[in-house]
Amino acid sequence: MRILVRLILLVAVVWLGLLFSGYGVLIDSNKNIAGVGLQCEYLTARGTVTAQYLHTDSGIIGVTDCPLLKKSTDVVDSSQ
Repeated sequence: MRILVRLILLVAVVWLGLLFSGYGVLIDSNKNIAGVGLQCEYLTARGTVTAQYLHTDSGIIGVTDCPLLKKSTDVVDSSQ
């Protein structure tokens, strides 16, 4: 029971951190457009965000893999 409470508390703290920082964690990636494009899906506190990157195996042009963390454009405390 004690482990379950700690796990729930840890998940809540991580969720709040993602909510106020605006970052998302990588959950899925797919190559598209004949292997030249890379589609990365991130889980944020407000839902999922999809990012498109140019992909090459060497990494000279574009990226080789999706970044683990990505800053999303929507942040809770942004004033408009």
